[in-house]
Amino acid sequence: QVQLVESGGGLVQSGGSLRLSCAASARTFARGTMGWFRQAPGKEREFVASIGWTPIYTDAARCRFTISRDNAKNMVYLQMNSLKPQDTATYYCAASNNKIASDTQHTYTYWGQGTQVTVSS
Repeated sequence: QVQLVESGGGLVQSGGSLRLSCAASARTFARGTMGWFRQAPGKEREFVASIGWTPIYTDAARCRFTISRDNAKNMVYLQMNSLKPQDTATYYCAASNNKIASDTQHTYTYWGQGTQVTVSS
């Protein structure tokens, strides 16, 4: 069964850091690209970062966030630094069958349940 489980969310003050983790089943992880998306209250889900052969980011995330993967552990991470209140959202891990990183939601087949990140001002 395909499974993605996020962890690492929480409440942090503005300027703080969090590292999100996503544990994937081996079969899911081996397929290809892993991504992070987020959805703030009242807003649509949006792309944050993705990693296939190389990572890609939104302009807003590029300077503060780092996506990485540990192939031996079937894990993908999102290190978030200098967090801002506008980063408050539920963060979702997603897996794609494609090998090339993508910012397009419909290219991702599997999704986790999400982990809440709240940044206080």
